[in-house]
Amino acid sequence: MNAPRPRVLLIEDEPQIRRFLRTVLPTEGFDLHEAESGRQGLVEIGVRRPDVVILDLGLPDMNGVDVVRELRDWSQVPVIVLSARADERDKIAALDAGADDYVTKPFAMGELLARLRVALRHAERTPDGAERFEAGHLSVDLRTRRVTLSGREIHLTPIEYRLLTTLVKHAGRVLTHRQLLKEVWGPSHVEDSHYVRIYIAQLRRKLEDDPTQPRHLLTEAGVGYRLAAE
Repeated sequence: MNAPRPRVLLIEDEPQIRRFLRTVLPTEGFDLHEAESGRQGLVEIGVRRPDVVILDLGLPDMNGVDVVRELRDWSQVPVIVLSARADERDKIAALDAGADDYVTKPFAMGELLARLRVALRHAERTPDGAERFEAGHLSVDLRTRRVTLSGREIHLTPIEYRLLTTLVKHAGRVLTHRQLLKEVWGPSHVEDSHYVRIYIAQLRRKLEDDPTQPRHLLTEAGVGYRLAAE
């Protein structure tokens, strides 16, 4: 018996984008459903129970950030923001509200498909499955608190370890500076973004072959950081 196809709900008011994704996503193994407004999208999420949501920020009836906020009151379905807005503050607001990822228009279809696969894997992860993270030569065992690189144990300070494990628990997702500061340093430090930059640089020196060309700890310019999931 074939596995069920992942269900994607697209909340988007641009007919060209809907038409394009309506053509491509089914050929890539997804079932696509559509909504043209935020309110319709929230209703469709309740009815369709999609596996992942693709959400435009500029909707005719409400801001996409407000859609995410309302949705997070009752659902943890992964949300990928699809935005043409150039201002990073809009994307940061969406991520802080609970979106899992974002892709900027115009977008490459290969990138969107990769982000969809990461979102689906993240949603399927069980607590047991999250105890160990491996990517390339990097291994993080959350149960034993051991970090190894090519089999060699790496010593991390408590804050470095907390920052790394926060990224591990959300591997593949973009985490904003504010999200990282709140989780690692606490709510009183959400404005101290230089903390994140300093400690990410320290982690790169310990975990990357070339800290200037990182393969694991990736920068999302103006937004935050992502731990590569593959």
